[in-house]
Amino acid sequence: MNIFRLQNPALSQGQTLSLTLSLALLTPILAFFTLPVAGMAQSSGAAAQNQSASAPNSAAPNNSTTYHLAPSFDLSSMNTAADPCDDFYKFACGNYAAHNPIPADQPAVNQFETLYNVATKELNGILTQYAAAGSGRTPNQQKIGDYYAACMNTSHINSEGLTPLQPLLHQVDTVTRQNLLSLTGELQRMGVNIFFGFGEEQDYKDSSKQVAVADQGGLGLPERDYYTRTGAKDKQIREEYVAFIARMLTLSGDAPTEAQNDANHILTFETQLAMASLTHTQQRDPETVYHPQTLATFESSIAPMNFSEFLTADHVPAIHSLVNASPAFFPAMAVAIKDTDLNTLRAYIRFHLLSTFANELPHSFDAESFHFYGTELEGVPTQRARWKRCTSAVDHSLGEALGQVYVEHYFTGDSKQKTLQMVHDIEAAMDQDIDTLQWMSPATKLRAKQKLHAVTDKIGYPDKWRDYSKLTVSPTNALANAEHANAFENDRQLNKIGKPVDKNEWIMTPPTINAYYDPSMNDINFPAGILQPPFYDPHAGLAVNYGHIGAVIGHELTHGFDDEGRQFDANGNLSNWWTPADLSGFQARTGCLVHEYGSFVAVPGATPKDNVMVNGKLTLGENTADNGGLVLAFIAYLNRARENGVDVHKKVDGYTGPQRFYIAFAQNWCENVRPAAVRAQVLTDPHSPAHFRANGAIVNQPGFATAFGCKKGSPMVPVKNCRVW
Repeated sequence: MNIFRLQNPALSQGQTLSLTLSLALLTPILAFFTLPVAGMAQSSGAAAQNQSASAPNSAAPNNSTTYHLAPSFDLSSMNTAADPCDDFYKFACGNYAAHNPIPADQPAVNQFETLYNVATKELNGILTQYAAAGSGRTPNQQKIGDYYAACMNTSHINSEGLTPLQPLLHQVDTVTRQNLLSLTGELQRMGVNIFFGFGEEQDYKDSSKQVAVADQGGLGLPERDYYTRTGAKDKQIREEYVAFIARMLTLSGDAPTEAQNDANHILTFETQLAMASLTHTQQRDPETVYHPQTLATFESSIAPMNFSEFLTADHVPAIHSLVNASPAFFPAMAVAIKDTDLNTLRAYIRFHLLSTFANELPHSFDAESFHFYGTELEGVPTQRARWKRCTSAVDHSLGEALGQVYVEHYFTGDSKQKTLQMVHDIEAAMDQDIDTLQWMSPATKLRAKQKLHAVTDKIGYPDKWRDYSKLTVSPTNALANAEHANAFENDRQLNKIGKPVDKNEWIMTPPTINAYYDPSMNDINFPAGILQPPFYDPHAGLAVNYGHIGAVIGHELTHGFDDEGRQFDANGNLSNWWTPADLSGFQARTGCLVHEYGSFVAVPGATPKDNVMVNGKLTLGENTADNGGLVLAFIAYLNRARENGVDVHKKVDGYTGPQRFYIAFAQNWCENVRPAAVRAQVLTDPHSPAHFRANGAIVNQPGFATAFGCKKGSPMVPVKNCRVW
């Protein structure tokens, strides 16, 4: 699941939401998909990565540039010579890779990337219009247009050099141990993830409250195990990371020898932080990351550092307590800072500052950032075109201002009403499904249904648009725009501490090609961006739409009842509403999924011990949601077909309704992907690779064998399978 580091699929290469800015880093937001993002920087500068004005991919989109929506039922991607009972992914997607070579600027090509390109071109048309200065623009139109124009002005960015960053660089170079946390707060407010993370969230055990939360952070590699694994590939990545740090410091004016020495010491310091950090798998347990403390108790864990200076600089409202998401981390961090010389700490901060805003700095910084995070980590040879990255930057920083225009143009008609009908159908299917669960007692079934009936459905876009009136946007200064946008979002989120929870808030922007479940809100959310072909096609039949977007809806709904979501009650509170026997039965069934997915080889090695395996525990929530969601979508499809008088046995394009349903589901995951990107995904992402998301769920579906006439014991219909929901 996409929980503690939510990657917005609308973001460009090199962008993730930083801990300071993202609720999703601190709350288990369970999303449908994590788009492989080349150039995954450790925190976001809010604007897309820059290329020099002379770089071939820095130009605005050529009028001849066209992107096409993928067919909702793609016969050309199928390999009908393959036996669907042996390998259903090969049957449904076997010719996809041959027909869809990976573009040089992408880690993969798949249905999400394809729709991302279409949506980005649509958004770019909006931004190009408003980038042309004019008195007729509304305040929001001015902001999105000017943000885009400044991001695209690479000539100005290159000519300015490091001048716009000099005030912050001077603060870094003169920081003392006494004012270290003050500078940390100032930089975190701008999105620079140093030392640790700080933000806000709904209180896990009282979802009506917004509370402050402190968490581990400060790493430049994707997650803690990159620092601790001992394999040859991991050692190589660490060596490349040190070289990257040294090059960035050299570009900022350090002598090469000094930069190399500082880079080595930075790796040592970050390794100390990593060793004290929880793993991604450990962070999946809500109880593990929920430790309410008084402010005095927390401050004592990092003494003698003055935490109040951080709170002031980060614009945190007055607090007397917080949630400590990683209690063992903070004392170890304080020791690491104490034992590290001041020059190394300055170099560490300077590197992260440069890395965060490489997007808004001259081409040499941007190129180095992309080379490491994009090429070395994910195997992508070329950055996305600048217009794509700047478009995504606006969506990240002014997503609801841009999204309001987007939905007016591209989410019209009855799409919202029809999607909502599908949601209701699938919720009814879960109600029906709960009644059939022989392993669950009547008492727990009652509590499960109470939670199900309390789920809030959000479709397309928020009812009330975000107010950006306090955000200043320059038509020429890309760096200032990134700093201001990050600070605006930081202040907006921290200002919620102590305030009533806004039940209408969205985590994703309307153009986002994704969906999510929020256990503290107990809501499911489907942005307008994913309610487009192939996922939802108003011209497709029931079988195809229920196989595509229906499975997505079922996936998010099931997240409320996976190994994490099931720990939250109908009101969004962390609460054990299970009987011991039911919990034991649930864990036995999820254990089956852990074993099933943990046996999949994601990246074959030279020898079996070198194989990169799917992490069955890390991916358990998403795998549970895939499996349960597909069951629910199939039940809902059959019920809706019966109600509408649709003959499910009638063949269309040579396939019955149930066959088209399962093919459509598998084609959600048709993909051609770089091995390096798969490796990075398996090591960091709670979603299984695409091939296993398709086959891993299909083998556990009770309706599949009948639909395709598969015999018990065939690879796709094993004698023993897994079933939770």
